[in-house]
Amino acid sequence: MTITDEDCLAETLTFNARFEAAAASRPPRGQAVDADVLARLRRNRLGGDTPPVRLPQGQDRVVAGGVKVRAFVPDHVDGVYLHIHGGGWAFGSADGQDEKLWRLAVEARLAVMSVDYRLAPEHPFPAGPDDCEAAARWLVDHAEAEFGTGRLLIGGESAGAHLSVLTLLRLRDRHGITGPFRAAHLAFGPYDLSMTPSQRLFGCRRLLSNSDSVRRSYELFTPGMGPEERRDPEVSPLYAGLTGLPPARFVVGTQDPLLDDSLFLAQRWQAAGAPVQLGVVAGAMHGFTLFQSTVTAREQQRERDFLAGARR
Repeated sequence: MTITDEDCLAETLTFNARFEAAAASRPPRGQAVDADVLARLRRNRLGGDTPPVRLPQGQDRVVAGGVKVRAFVPDHVDGVYLHIHGGGWAFGSADGQDEKLWRLAVEARLAVMSVDYRLAPEHPFPAGPDDCEAAARWLVDHAEAEFGTGRLLIGGESAGAHLSVLTLLRLRDRHGITGPFRAAHLAFGPYDLSMTPSQRLFGCRRLLSNSDSVRRSYELFTPGMGPEERRDPEVSPLYAGLTGLPPARFVVGTQDPLLDDSLFLAQRWQAAGAPVQLGVVAGAMHGFTLFQSTVTAREQQRERDFLAGARR
């Protein structure tokens, strides 16, 4: 394991401390089942207290099966990136990162299509994975005609990384589709919903995510399931066979309760035969790319470079 960005460690830890101090006055995310808290989280951008900015470049569409997506199409398109947002499967939206996705589209020459999948607790598992699978299958069938290229990429953050892996597995196992998606970009995802050691041992620090908040997210997403049921490969991709999957880049911070998830899945992914990049950011908390910082700027550039290179 190579840890990156140690030269920014002081800045990163200072940000974490400020975030933790400010979080003391907010309701814990672990209580997101509360209707008022959930409504506020859905109204505002991920990790923030204000609504997200919607850019005119974003196009709201409906694809196969009535799945809603938000598309960003630059003047030059060399590939299509299926983006799946985070938010613990219970909040977040396809229009929550317009500025980042539009910049990615232009700089990496990608059409970006973000999935507005159904959210828990109103729509628990398997609704979200079903929507992502439908959007991916639509791209396989229509990307060439719609965007002028069949070179596909997939990825997301947190719950979106989890859904990205489930989507690749569903395409492979249910439809025999392994070729069109050339790469996966997977940022700080949960891949074992029965809880890895780092999830269980992280504790109650009031960073963006902690042991209590991830546990509550799993309860919202998979109500009625116990740890053994959550180890089903269709729920926790860490337990799935990983042959036939594309090259992947994993990124996670050292102060993320989901650290083990990326370390373990990256190792298994590579052992199954696909090239893997693994970035472990010194001192970074879960969801660190949602906030302006030196490491965020660096990580977003690394993401763009990976996706731009993988589209070829």
